[in-house]
Amino acid sequence: MKLHTLKPNEGATKTRKRVGRGTSSGLGKTSGRGHKGQNARSGGGVKPGFEGGQLELFRRLPKRGFSNAKFKIRYAIINLSDLNKFEDGAIVTPEILKDMGLIKNQLDGIKVLGNGVLEKKLTVKAHKFSSVAKEQIEKIGGKVEVI
Repeated sequence: MKLHTLKPNEGATKTRKRVGRGTSSGLGKTSGRGHKGQNARSGGGVKPGFEGGQLELFRRLPKRGFSNAKFKIRYAIINLSDLNKFEDGAIVTPEILKDMGLIKNQLDGIKVLGNGVLEKKLTVKAHKFSSVAKEQIEKIGGKVEVI
């Protein structure tokens, strides 16, 4: 096999639709857009769901149900591997994490996850811990404090 012998599979490529090129293509003159009107103009057309000024179906239907999404608790997460930046025996708090740039903002709290390996004995203060993270911190001899 040589590079100059390669070609796409049968039916894999189609010729481009060249609108506005004569009458033989069937897409000349108005380029398949019809005569005048909103859809014939550049940038024309209506948004999905538009019904000619009549109130759209999705706006006519009543709202139903309840969504708990706006009351959801969102945690800023940090992994065990990120905590290796601290010295041995340090106390890790959300304020220190923010100052060091390990988290952007605290959201509703900090959650420590068990990704990576922790090599230093630390006292970690956070709002939540995964079971793996808690186990690893305590196995090394560190402390876990829930705020």
